[in-house]
Parts: sequence; structure tokens; C-alpha cells
Amino acid sequence: MSTPLIYISNAVLRNPEPRFQVPLSFELHPHQHWAVVGPNGAGKTTFANLLTGKLPLAEGTVKYSIDGNAPLYEKVKMVSFCDMYSLADSRHLYYQQRWHSAEEETPLVRDFINRSGSKTEVQKLVTLFGVENLLDKNIICLSSGELRKILIINALKSVPKVLILDNPYIGLDEKSRMLLNDLFVQLVQAGGMQLVLILSDPNEIPDVVTHVLPIANMQCLPGVTISCFLAGTELQNTMFARSKSYILPPMQEGFAPSYHLVLDMHNVQVRYGAYPILKDFDWQVKRGEKWALLGPNGAGKSTLLSLICGDNPQAYANNFSLFGKKRGTGESIWEIKKHIGYASPEQLLYYRDSLSCLDVVCSGFFDHVGLHRKCTPLQRQAAWQWMEVFGIAKLKESSFLKISFGEQHLVMLARAFVKNPELLLLDEPMHGLDPANKARVTQVIETFCGQKNKSLIYVTHYFGEVPKCIVQRKNLTVDRYDF
Repeated sequence: MSTPLIYISNAVLRNPEPRFQVPLSFELHPHQHWAVVGPNGAGKTTFANLLTGKLPLAEGTVKYSIDGNAPLYEKVKMVSFCDMYSLADSRHLYYQQRWHSAEEETPLVRDFINRSGSKTEVQKLVTLFGVENLLDKNIICLSSGELRKILIINALKSVPKVLILDNPYIGLDEKSRMLLNDLFVQLVQAGGMQLVLILSDPNEIPDVVTHVLPIANMQCLPGVTISCFLAGTELQNTMFARSKSYILPPMQEGFAPSYHLVLDMHNVQVRYGAYPILKDFDWQVKRGEKWALLGPNGAGKSTLLSLICGDNPQAYANNFSLFGKKRGTGESIWEIKKHIGYASPEQLLYYRDSLSCLDVVCSGFFDHVGLHRKCTPLQRQAAWQWMEVFGIAKLKESSFLKISFGEQHLVMLARAFVKNPELLLLDEPMHGLDPANKARVTQVIETFCGQKNKSLIYVTHYFGEVPKCIVQRKNLTVDRYDF
């Protein structure tokens, strides 16, 4: 047996939370490429952080046998959704700032990726990924899928020995996912780099993976070869067991809305500098309709949602009506938002204060990032009931910043539903969820939208995950794919 590149023996984390139930041991050998697979909140990202040496130990050891004079953080690289904080520096920005094109507090893409590393290597990766057209864009103006691509380029430019990707497919359209899998094949064939992929859904395991480490309930199960794992349906069924049924909280049915069209757009134009995002765009959504909004990365889906939510100032320069009222006729942003329940992975970047998960759900009543007003007892009860619906009631008092990405996403979904909105805007609602939670969220959406006069706009890159209640589709296109 070869000498392991990373050797973990009987490791016990110093911090009590999160901590694995038993001491952890693991070996990463040359020519092995691992998928770390488990349900949301199982401890996958904690394990990945242990591999990188970020977590102090109370007991045990973590040893590295990786050649080269570069520091450890250059030899063992990790890319996760949380790394978008460093790209957009969202701690110092307010949520709507992305849509204010005159504000340029964040760097251009080319400046970010050229800060360090070989420029020759950077240019090779830019060409390989086909993102030349992003170089002169401001970081804050990129879509979440485009941000993921830039993060991967930034990690690869130093040619690490071990590359850890936490949910690498999040935010990527179908063609981009296929090209990323092709890139994995190229990296493996070139040799000298080991892959560790952190995945919540075993259906996403690519062909290059040789071994699987199952994790459940903060406990690492024995690692197995990919063939053994895929054949072990009993293990997968146990790890991703469907949750018990639920009942939606009681929701008072209001008066029938007076409007017929939820959304009425004509010849909408959105441009940032030299970059057109939406051009001559028309769309009508009638009250009670359920739509899937589809399109590749960079097609303008998030921009379109920002217009509907009232976050984008270019709404006032366009001809469209919302809930039967023409935009720019005196309504406030809060009057618009009170009818809308909105959930997007991007929102997670702006919750940086240490709030309880219950407080984050409660913030949905007021459409604020954070809870700046006191909730009534009935509102807090409703928030807790929605947490029960999404299977996260046990996280009520937990710090939002200390739970997993998948759990955070479920909290944000509960936040979107909490005020019984007339219009649901769900941007990639299955992002980072395990199979059991995907099934639960789909059922919640279908049950909620079965009520009279509920409208839905559902953004996704996974056509197979579209709920059955959706019968209409709107496709956005771009001139070219840029991955």
C-alpha cells in the first residue's frame, strides 16, 4: 500500500460543536478520488475542513505527505459555496447592491483571478473554461453559477495536489455540469491531483470517483469502493430515509385578489455597462399560474427575479406591472415584497449576523436581511410551524451561521413561505439538498400551490426536479455558453 497523502488517526475535534460521535480515521492514497456523501447536516463539510487542517484537534493526528515547498493551503485546496463571501465581500454590502450598477466596490473578474499564481496557468484555465467574456465584469454582477466557475479557476491556478469541492454542481446549468465532469476526467488523466467531492445527492457522483465515504449523523461509516456503494441500495435507503408526513400550518384565506395578471412585462431592457442582460423581453403571468423559469448560466434569470422583487432600480425604466399596478407609480419596495415569498441561495451570503434559525425564518415577515423588528407570539409560532414542515424544527435555537449549507437553505425556504405569500419566487430551491429533502420540498411546494390564487415562478437547471404542479415554462437564452 502506498503512503497516504493525508492520514487522519483517531481525530477528535477540539470544539464541541460540531463534533463527530466517535474518533475519526481516514486515509487518502494516490490515485484515489473520493466522494463524501451523506444527508444534509451529517457532517460532510466538517470532514472537509478537517482534511484541510482548518479545525484544531483535542485528540488524534492529521498528517500530510505531499511533496513540494508550497504551504499547505496551496497544496490542499477547497472550494465551497461559502467562498463566495470572499468574492463579493458580502459582509460589507447590502443585499440590493448587486443590482446598482454604478456602485463598484468589488473588483473585476480579471483582477481577482490574477492576484496570485501563474498568469500562464490562469490564461490556460480561462480558455479551458471559456469565460473570457466574464473578465471585464464586476464580481458582484456575476450569477451564482458564474461565481462558481471563477472560484474553481482560482483554486486550480496554483495546481494543488488535493482539490476538495463542496457541492461542485450547485448553480451550474446542464452543459456546465457536463463540462465540469469532462474537466474532472482531464485532471485525473493528467495525474498528480486527487479529487475529493462533497455531495448531498449520490446521483451526482461522477465517473472519476473511485471511493465513497458515507457520513450520517456526524459519524463516518467505513469507506468503500464506488461499485460497492452503488450496489448497496440498503445503505443509501437508510441514509436518505424519507421523513414522516407533515401538515401545513393553518393559513387564513384573504379576499380574492382584484388583479388578473401577477406579472405583465413588455419590451423590458436591462443592461450593465456594455453588457445587455435582458433585451426586448415580454412575459405575462396570470394569477394562479405556475411557471418554470429556465435558461443557462448568465441568461438573466436572477436579474429577472430582482426586477419582480423590487430590488433592481432598472425596474423604473421599464414597462411592466406587478399585481395589477404599473411599477414606478408610487408604490414602495415593501408594498411589493409583502405579496412575495422569495428564496435564493444568494440570500445566504448576506446573513452574517449570529441569529437563531427561528429568527431568520421570522425575518420573512418583514422582508429584511436580519430581524430588526419584534415578532408577535403568533408570528413566532407560525415560523416554528414552517420549520416543522421543512423538517428543521430541531434547529430552532441553533445559530444560522453554524448549521450546514443544506440546512441553511431549508431555513430560507421556510422564510419564503412563512407569510403565506400570493407569489412564490423560488430560485434553485433544491440547491444542495439530499434526496429525502428534495422530495419533501417538492411535496411542500405542490401542497402550498394547490391553494386557490397561489402563483409560482420556479427557477432550476434540473428539469427532472420541476414539481408536477408546474405546467408552463419560460426559457431565457444567451448567445453562447460561457463555461
